Amino acid sequence: MTLDHLSQGDCIQLLNEEHLFQVIGIDSKHQKCWVRQWPILPAGSPVFEISIQQIAT
Repeated sequence: MTLDHLSQGDCIQLLNEEHLFQVIGIDSKHQKCWVRQWPILPAGSPVFEISIQQIAT
């Protein structure tokens, strides 16, 4: 996945993960983004940082 095709709010799949994740923020300078599991879990979905290379194409 490239940053050209990634936007805040997108739903994506991570490598080796079955669940969908929502992009919360993007840091193009460091090739990282922040995601949370989607749909949001009843108790809330924690936000965590990943490398852009972890996104399945």
